[in-house]
Amino acid sequence: MPAPTYLTDRSPGHGALSPRSRLDSDAPVLDLTGTWRFRLSPVADPETEPWEGDDAGWDTIAVPGHWVLQGDGGYGRPIYTNVNYPFPIDPPFVPDENPTGDYRRTFTLPDDGAWSGAERILLRLDGVESVYRLWVNGTEVGVGKGSRLVHEFDITVHLRPGENQLAVRVHQWSDASYLEDQDQWWLPGIFRDVMLLARPAGGLDDVWVRADYDHATGHGALGLELAAAPEAFPVTLTVPDLGIEHRWDGPADVAPIPVGDVEPWSAEVPRRYDVVLAARGETVTVRTGFRTVRIVGDQFLVNGRQVIFRGVNRHEIEATRGRVFDPEHARADLELMKRYNVNAIRTSHYPPHPGLLDLADELGFWVMDECDLETHGFEKVGWRDNPSDDPRWRDAYLDRIARTVERDKNHPSIVMWSLGNESGTGQNLAAMSAWVHRRDPGRPVHYEGDHTGEYTDVYSRMYPALEEIDAIGGEHGRLMACSPAQGARLRRRPFVMCEYIHAMGNGPGAIAEYDERIRAYPRVHGGFVWEWRDHGLLTATGNGTPFYAYGGDFGEVIHDGNFITDGMILSDGTPSPGLAEYAAVVAPVRLTLTGDADAVLVTNDRHTADTTDLAFRWAVEVDGETMASDTLDVPPVSAGSTAHIVLPDPARAALSRVGDQGSEVWLRLVAALARPAAWGPAGHVISACQVDLTASRCTGGSPRPAAPPATGSTAPRQAGGEITLGPARFDARTGRLTRLGGMAVDGLTPELWRAPTDNDRGAGQGSLEEASPEETGGLGVPGPSSAERWTRRGLDRLVHRTHEVQVLDDRFIVRIRSGAAATSMGIETTLTYLADGDVLVVRVDIAPRGPWEGTWPRVGLRLDLPGTLDHARWFGPGPEESYADVAVAALVAVHERTIDKLAVRYARPQETGHRPDVRWLHLSGGDGPNLELQSFNELGGVGQVGRPGFTASRHTAQELTAAAHPHELPLSERVHLYLDAAQHGIGSRACGPDVLPQHQLWPATHSFAVGLRVR
Repeated sequence: MPAPTYLTDRSPGHGALSPRSRLDSDAPVLDLTGTWRFRLSPVADPETEPWEGDDAGWDTIAVPGHWVLQGDGGYGRPIYTNVNYPFPIDPPFVPDENPTGDYRRTFTLPDDGAWSGAERILLRLDGVESVYRLWVNGTEVGVGKGSRLVHEFDITVHLRPGENQLAVRVHQWSDASYLEDQDQWWLPGIFRDVMLLARPAGGLDDVWVRADYDHATGHGALGLELAAAPEAFPVTLTVPDLGIEHRWDGPADVAPIPVGDVEPWSAEVPRRYDVVLAARGETVTVRTGFRTVRIVGDQFLVNGRQVIFRGVNRHEIEATRGRVFDPEHARADLELMKRYNVNAIRTSHYPPHPGLLDLADELGFWVMDECDLETHGFEKVGWRDNPSDDPRWRDAYLDRIARTVERDKNHPSIVMWSLGNESGTGQNLAAMSAWVHRRDPGRPVHYEGDHTGEYTDVYSRMYPALEEIDAIGGEHGRLMACSPAQGARLRRRPFVMCEYIHAMGNGPGAIAEYDERIRAYPRVHGGFVWEWRDHGLLTATGNGTPFYAYGGDFGEVIHDGNFITDGMILSDGTPSPGLAEYAAVVAPVRLTLTGDADAVLVTNDRHTADTTDLAFRWAVEVDGETMASDTLDVPPVSAGSTAHIVLPDPARAALSRVGDQGSEVWLRLVAALARPAAWGPAGHVISACQVDLTASRCTGGSPRPAAPPATGSTAPRQAGGEITLGPARFDARTGRLTRLGGMAVDGLTPELWRAPTDNDRGAGQGSLEEASPEETGGLGVPGPSSAERWTRRGLDRLVHRTHEVQVLDDRFIVRIRSGAAATSMGIETTLTYLADGDVLVVRVDIAPRGPWEGTWPRVGLRLDLPGTLDHARWFGPGPEESYADVAVAALVAVHERTIDKLAVRYARPQETGHRPDVRWLHLSGGDGPNLELQSFNELGGVGQVGRPGFTASRHTAQELTAAAHPHELPLSERVHLYLDAAQHGIGSRACGPDVLPQHQLWPATHSFAVGLRVR
């Protein structure tokens, strides 16, 4: 039997009413969510209609919900693809194997006057994936298409007093699926609310409140658009907070209302006013904010001031519910964004639940509201048959943008409409843009795929290299896919990165370098990180072990693996170190010490708010501990302004008392909330920085200790197969350290391997190992990923040969040569041991041997320690992990964590937990002995010399590499301490640019020294 024609007719569906705003009304509503009857068929044409027969034998299912996340797999499983369609590309057709869910429930129509006297009764479905057909009491009502779009159906004539039956047939695949290829889980079902609306006679069918603001005068104006029959009048408008009351006796009387002085709405000061409209049959409240969006030249302005988007892309996702909206979860999400200095949201890649936009209005975010559209899979066939340029799909495209704009038009947080994402280009997108410009000229139109700016208002790019931003922000250089004339036109527009600094796994790197460009070029208006949250779905192994699943974990025929876990927070909501780095880099209020070290420069980069909500503090820190601290008196600094604040006398006095030649001296400056905000407690840190004053405040200016001892206090002794040197014992043949004091150990073993990060594994853009950014416009050249290069060279499988063991009068020297099978590339490591009382001092010199090609992941040593150690305390950068290109958030202090909390539980195990430039480290646990490490920073010699970084992990880099999920890691009986002279940077090549040259680790000689003691 052929599939129903509505699955392949390219239409927007039929039977639904014209879209309108989501309004806060006193008209009655009947919630139809809850438990429904459900049956699932493998094809689109079951033998019976969902309204026929007895449903006693059907299952029950929760609405809202996705059927593949219910029933323990009995209703199928989620599918993840990024670009690929999970069915043949044969538009508008889909396979006969088309899971189809029939939903059914009864409801009792209330018998009160509000319902019995209603002029119309509407059925509203807020979100159903992908296409559905519905019946009321056995009569077909219509077909809805557009999974993340609201549809309302007039079912008045189909209802009867008392009990009624509602039946909905939902198909997983349809022609609409070609328009919804949005880099997310395919999750069919009724996943948003279902409501019955009693529409009163004399009601307000639609309301649009345009609340404009004149920044020059401070005055507001209300423009009203009412969809109401004449019998709804008179309509009274009141704004209680402004003392406004206005009455219109008929439709012709509706006109703009000047308001006078108002407080404007912005993402930083989200002042809202209740506009109450009372008609004969209904009262509606619209919570609006006065603000005006304008593009003037290449500037994107709100209320006359430039907006810089410090934004994230946000999908609707939760690890157990999928895209089912939960207001508490959404509020927690947005509050967390505010605490991490995020000020903007792109609703990738569809309109969110309207409750999310209510929260954005309330808490304050600049929002780019995106239409439910993506056809990315057509890229795989050269965009052949792409619906975006096929007139047969025009009505479907226009319906989608109309449903987006009309539902959400009253939200002040929305400052830009986006036509969709990664859908190529074509006449249908241009028609969407033209429709938006006619309907809402007060908001600009965005679409990244309009590469030459033919029909949009802002220039947008994804994952541009720094060199491309230089070309866009400056006046010279070729712009992608543009002629010189087109490039000149685009440079006259605001530039926004709708996706950048891809936040997959460990990373992203180079946030600070991107921020430098944003601050340097006036036409560069920031961007939106990809993305906010990992999409892992909580599931369990056969033996009940829980884990967060990604692509391939549900047996998909094709999938894109863990590319679905690319967020700034993990699937369980844990903020990543990358988010902390982002917050530190984009901090809206910056504190710096002037060149004479006597004054603090306070820079307020906010759009609207001054600094009266903040409290400022200073602290003098000596050797990682706070010696003195107090408040810093900062007068209000207005948005866009700076202030020079003289360092207070107590701070100067504290610094003057620092005189120890070996001490490290830091001045810490902090800006924090002075009082609770809607999204954070008093004391929450907005911005923090440190200034190293060691050289200027300490005699000699060098942190202690400057260098390891020149001679040992104890001579090495050899007896049988063992060498003893002070507190240490070594294997006489291999030179391996086997015991230190009362602790059994094993090492020190040279190591070049790290478990590849998602960015190490990625090849989203070209390699910058073989070509410089300057030569390639920052894009590099095609080439394998860093992980593939490192694996080819055998860096994950080094074998070691003790080349020489040398016992001298006061020291013990071990020379080790390391390499991999089938290659002549190798390293030579020289370990020089001295005993200084109960401290074992080791100097490490590592040099490349042979014709090395390409970068190293890391260069250092591994020491295996007892698994009873469970706590780390250190003096150095922290508290989170940091790397060469992820280093702004890490502040030098004394930090502590449990061993298990040093690492991040990324969805796919990878390199994690590195803390560079450690001064000292204490590892402790239980009643057993503890390990103390002291580093030295002046060694002499050639090559790269400095303090090492450390990683303490219960798993080796090789074990992390072999595991696809955290629960697959083997049981651990050791703690593995890595001491790294250096590590390769992070970058964002999972989708964006490679590690920048200045952060790459190339083969070279590296040296460091540490003292080890067991207590």
